Formats: sequence, structure tokens, C-alpha cells
Amino acid sequence: MGRLSAVFIAFCMLLIAASIGAVTYLSFGFTAMEATVVAVAVLTALVMVNSVTSRQRDRSDIGSQISDLSRATADIGRHVSELDRRIVAVEQDVADAADRSRATTEPLTAEIDELGQLVKELADAVAAHEHMLESAINNAAPARAEPMRAPAFAPEPVTRADAADKAELGEPERPTGRPLSGPFQGMEHAAIVAQIARAVEANRVDLFLQPIVTLPQRKVRYYEALARLRDDDGTLFAPEDFQSYAENSGLMPAIDNLMVFRCVQVVRRLSSKNRDVGLFCAISGSTLVNALTYREIADFLEANRVLAPHLVLELSQFAVRAMSPIEQECLATLAELGFRFSMGHVADLRVEPRELAERGFRFIKVPAPLLLSRAAAAGDIHPADFSDLLGRFGIDLIAEKIEGETTVVDLLDYDVRFGQGFLFSPPRPVRAEVLQGLAERAASTKLSEPAEMAAPPSPAEPRAAAPRAGMAQLARGIVRRAQG
Repeated sequence: MGRLSAVFIAFCMLLIAASIGAVTYLSFGFTAMEATVVAVAVLTALVMVNSVTSRQRDRSDIGSQISDLSRATADIGRHVSELDRRIVAVEQDVADAADRSRATTEPLTAEIDELGQLVKELADAVAAHEHMLESAINNAAPARAEPMRAPAFAPEPVTRADAADKAELGEPERPTGRPLSGPFQGMEHAAIVAQIARAVEANRVDLFLQPIVTLPQRKVRYYEALARLRDDDGTLFAPEDFQSYAENSGLMPAIDNLMVFRCVQVVRRLSSKNRDVGLFCAISGSTLVNALTYREIADFLEANRVLAPHLVLELSQFAVRAMSPIEQECLATLAELGFRFSMGHVADLRVEPRELAERGFRFIKVPAPLLLSRAAAAGDIHPADFSDLLGRFGIDLIAEKIEGETTVVDLLDYDVRFGQGFLFSPPRPVRAEVLQGLAERAASTKLSEPAEMAAPPSPAEPRAAAPRAGMAQLARGIVRRAQG
């Protein structure tokens, strides 16, 4: 393209020079030689002008290209400087990270070495103790060959046929003798039972609620209802203080009777405000085998079966394992009404999720220290897999007795979805006026219903004073037996 333009320009210059020479020859009377000289001079001038303009244009293009090249070189130099700075920073970060990792691993290495030494010393100590035990057994073997006769005044030990089974089921220890600590310290067993019976007879059973929250959001999803007995002087007794005595003396059905009625009252109020909140209500295994109490509770729950999605009945692991066919049938009846169950007071992770799910259990409450203990990790099911195992059968795992933030972090690694403990909130009492207002509202609602549609009276309501009188009579009978 450039060559064609140069040829065209040269042709134009020749044409212009020839035209000027012809004009001077024809119009101005110049001779042919003079006209030729004029034409050659004009052609020379045009060539020089074209040469000068071409050089200026080339010089301008070259200058602009040199400027662009200078700017590109400057950009490259700046980028190289930035890259050099980043490389230096990366090298410094790598060196700092190496120093930090070295400072972190050195104490760990020292601790591991120290732990190894401690384990070695522990193994030596265990071996020494085993040797001592073997020596003691060998030395005591001749003495066992000649048993000593018991003195005449010594009572004959009573053995139960199912002692091994009860130990296997994890039966809680029964209180014997005078307690050495707690609110009943130094009291006789009969006096303790009489004090509990008086509290039940006087209806001094308070309801406390402790929230169960989702993890890690910590949103309240359920509440657990806890019973507290009030003494004559207003002293509150926690379940762990009185439950074993009440269970052995037959008072738990009466306490469960009151608790179920009050839990239904609370659930009715909670469900009216928030349908995503439920309530856990603990019942004893002895309540299921008490025909009168169970019948009253079953009739009352059937009359309030609309609240079944919000009420969860909780039984201990020992009660679940020791259930007879009669208790299982009672549980199945409640399950047919739509109520769900939870297993609490778990002592070990040896559970059958499929069997529990078929019987209506949807929750298992395990103490957080048990989940995080080394003893649980050494079992058949690792605690980290326990939540997934239960989830396959539609059972949610709830970690209770959480008291520290580090425990929550460890439980999140085990995929635990619900938590309960003093870290989130201690048990708080339900105001008496709230329960009284709910009871009055329920009574007015029943009075306004037709006779054929009225629900059966609740087991703890004052219907002609029959339940309360029966409960008082039961408590007085237990007191007389304990004192006799």
C-alpha cells in the first residue's frame, strides 16, 4: 500500500511539472528549452517538499512509538518492583510461619515425650500392682479353704436372684442408712420418706423449666420440666435429692400425676404462643405399672392428644431396659395417641436405635461428659458416630449437663444438634399464678362445652376432691408404713 501511494505521488508530481512547462510554452511564449527548465525546477521543488513532509511524518510516528515504548518500559519496571516486593513479603511470611510452627511443635513434642514417660511409669506401676494382687490371692487361698463361721447375732445376707441382671441394666443405687450429705443429711430413711410424703400430700411440688437449645444457633427449641419439692420451711429439694427415696417408697406415681397435669398446662400455653417449642416431662417406670395412676394419666393425655406434638415423655435408661411386657404395652398405648418419648439418665452408649425408634422414642439425652469421655470412645460405638447412628432411625441426640464453651466446641465436632445445661440457662420456676390462671381457663372451657364433648377430668384437678383425697390417703399410708 505504501509503494502504490509513492508511485501515485510521483506520477502526480510529473504531471504537475509537465502541465506547468506546457502552460509556460503555450501561454507565455517560452521556448521549449525554457519550458523544460521550468518544468524540471517545479518537479524538483515538489520532490523536495514531499521528502521534507515525509521525513516529518516519519519522525512524528517514531517519536510516538518511542513514547509508547518508554511508558511500557516504565510499567514493566513498576510491575517488576511490585513482584519483587511481594516475593520478599511471601518469604518473610514463610519464615514467620516456620518460626511459629517450630515454637508450637516444640512444647507439644516435649509434652508427648513427657506423656510417653508417664505412660511407661504407669505401666510399670500397674504391673507391680498386678504382681502384688497375685501374691495376695495366692497367700489368701489357704485361708479360704477353712471358712469362718458367722456369729449367731449376725444377720443372714439376703441375695436377690436378679442382682446380676439389675447390675447389667444399670439400676441406680438404692439409699441405705442415713445419708452423709445433702438436704437429708443425718436423717433416718423413715423420716425422709415421711417428709417427702407430707410435701406431696400438701401439693408442694413446684415446676421448674430448663431450656434445650439448638447448636450452634442456641435457639430455644424445647424445655425440660423438673420437679422440686418444698419442705415445711420452704426448702427446695432437687430430683436427685428425693427421687430415689420416692421411687423406693412408691411416691413417684403421685408426683408424676401432678407433673403431667402441670406440664400439659404449660404446653397449652407454649403452643398458643410458639408452635415450634415443646416440653419434656419425665415419668417413672413405676408409674406405668401403677394401674390407677396410669389409667388417670392415659385418660388425661387422650383428652389432650391435640398437644401430643409438643409434649415428650421421658424415661430413664434403666426403666427402658427393665420394662416388662405390661409396661411396654402401656408405652405403646401412649404412642398410639401420638406422644413421643425420650430416654434420659443414660449411663452408657449401648443402645438399640432401631428398637427404640419402633417403640416411639425420638430423643436420647446423654450427658456431655459421657460423650466426651475416653471410656465412651473405647466402646463399640464411637461418640463421634453416635449422632449419625441415631439420625438414621429418626432419633435426635441431646447433650445435657453442658457447663463450658469448650464443651460446646467439642460437641459440634460430634454433630450434636441440641444442648442443655447451666451454660445456657439454669432451671427456672414457673410462677404459681401462671399455673393457676391456666387451670382456671381450662376449667371454664370445660364448663362451656356440651356434656357429650367434655374431656375427662384431669388426674390432678379437684373433681369432687377425689384425686387429691386419694393422693393424700396414699401419702399418709406410705408415712405410716415408713414409720411402722
